[in-house]
Amino acid sequence: MSETSPAQRRPSGELEASVLAALWAAEGPLSPAEVQSALGGRLARTTVTTILTRLHDKGAVSRSRAGRGFAYSPIQDSAGLTARRMRSELDKQDDRGTALARFVSQLTDEDEQLLRSLLEGAKDPGQAGATDTGPQGPGAGLRPGPGGTP
Repeated sequence: MSETSPAQRRPSGELEASVLAALWAAEGPLSPAEVQSALGGRLARTTVTTILTRLHDKGAVSRSRAGRGFAYSPIQDSAGLTARRMRSELDKQDDRGTALARFVSQLTDEDEQLLRSLLEGAKDPGQAGATDTGPQGPGAGLRPGPGGTP
């Protein structure tokens, strides 16, 4: 059995990210062959199908029947997917407080200020800036956690 050296391997998640990028750029659902074409044909169709199936199993894409196969669509945009991944990682922690504290301690000053602004907007939706980007804007989806505090 031949082994691939670490230097020759793709970074973890690179193929999934490429497939998701192709789906996000599309006007509608894509078949595996269409995703393969959008990626420049550099991956085998079976590889693309495997990646799409894994993304479906993870809840990142939806699929619908298209002839004898499936057509795939992203469930969320890039920011939504990142938020879902962050939440998933947090859900794995026994000590959520420590995990959140360490996350916040590693934020840049600008990100910390943005987070403070988003949390304040979630507490008081009538505050200036809390709703000026619409229902899917920066404060969308924030809700108080256990005990009523976000």
